[in-house]
Amino acid sequence: MPQPRALAPDLLALLACEFGADLLVDEAALCARSRDESGLVRQPAAVLLAKSEAQVARLVSLANANPTGHSFAVIPRGAGTGLAGGCLAPEMGVVLDLTAMNRILDIDTRSLTATVEPGVLTGDLRAAAKAKGLFYPPDPASLATSTIGGNAATNAGGPACVKYGTTRDYVLGLTAVLPTGEVVRAGANTRKGVVGYDLARLLVGCEGTLGVITGLTLKLLPHPGAAACVAAVFADLNAAMRAIIAIMTRGHLPSAMEFLDARCLKLVGDLLPFRVEGDASALVLVEADGDPEQVRREVEAIEAICRELGAANILPPAITGTKEGDEGREAVWKVRRSVSTRIHEACAVYIPEDIAVPIGRIADMVAALPEVEARHGITIFAFGHAGDGNIHLNLTAQDEAQRPQVEAAAVDCVRLALALGGTISGEHGIGLVKRGLLPLEIGPASLKLQRGLKALFDPNNVLNPGKIFPAEQE
Repeated sequence: MPQPRALAPDLLALLACEFGADLLVDEAALCARSRDESGLVRQPAAVLLAKSEAQVARLVSLANANPTGHSFAVIPRGAGTGLAGGCLAPEMGVVLDLTAMNRILDIDTRSLTATVEPGVLTGDLRAAAKAKGLFYPPDPASLATSTIGGNAATNAGGPACVKYGTTRDYVLGLTAVLPTGEVVRAGANTRKGVVGYDLARLLVGCEGTLGVITGLTLKLLPHPGAAACVAAVFADLNAAMRAIIAIMTRGHLPSAMEFLDARCLKLVGDLLPFRVEGDASALVLVEADGDPEQVRREVEAIEAICRELGAANILPPAITGTKEGDEGREAVWKVRRSVSTRIHEACAVYIPEDIAVPIGRIADMVAALPEVEARHGITIFAFGHAGDGNIHLNLTAQDEAQRPQVEAAAVDCVRLALALGGTISGEHGIGLVKRGLLPLEIGPASLKLQRGLKALFDPNNVLNPGKIFPAEQE
């Protein structure tokens, strides 16, 4: 693990004077903020456990100029659930931990909005909204442990994106500390607003490189009255994708559409109440939500389409609202949620990729994977969000010595996705992990423009430096 240089004694003394007990420099605190879910490790020089927007602004201001003359980087961090190394510190970096700013300030049942601090857990906001009959749709896999601020910084998605969109679609307005230490309000509290440039949408998804989000006003919806999930097994992935496309083109808009390839299905098939036949079988999960009677009609129609297109087995949908229905839906989603865990447990080397391709090219993408596996001597598991083309490729090997082959295969998969009209990341972001791949997708003119934006916002390059853009050009 790269070791950080210690902060200069006079700078450390200044920060300790400014922030007191909220400045953490003990080994345990530094180690706890040295990693995320990417597998990378970068230990910071110090941590500020921020309690207020004023502390955030003061830290960033000091990073630009302070009496000691020593510079340092500021790295915003939520719960550390990201997969791209976006919250990890460079040398001489001070991690800005926002998890203590975790208040739900208001849920307005008349305007259907929530006002929150960035450290609020996504699952807690969902529960608080539901208690008042409202719904916050974004549902990243880490919603029980990830923070709203982190979700906004990475524009987190999840299975519900197919119907409801990503985090960006629910941020009406936000407050942020700019890399200069200035505080700005972007967006509005209203559902519509076209005053000036849309800085809120720029800051959402910037991975903490253009500003530190310190408060958010979020759009809520009425909570769906019911939900139900259809689980169907098809002979192969091509058949499964034909069913997905038929469901969408026949006028249905499910709240989630997921798929598991044959390898994934073998790992979790024991969780299904029936035997899965064949070596190429694929599982499709399709969920509908809304008014109970509407949901009943929709899942019946979806089930009929699956049968028409050759589903070998279908788990009858159970509509939520009863103990049996709630347990049935949870059993279906347990199958999907168990995939990553079982892959991780079974493999010594595990690299998750989240490429996205046009929906009609999912089967083409997966069909090209065996050649990549054979070329590099590795194993790839494919699952993900069929409704929006976001495929989670888990590239694995049984020996740590094979990591270079797995990494090379990851680059091949990215190139395949781009050749199919896709993108290198659907929802995980770029961070440290994928910054070297950015020029594969973004041309020189666009890269120059984006670097110019970074320099305009952050002339001294103090806020989350080294992220997103290729390292050799930093």
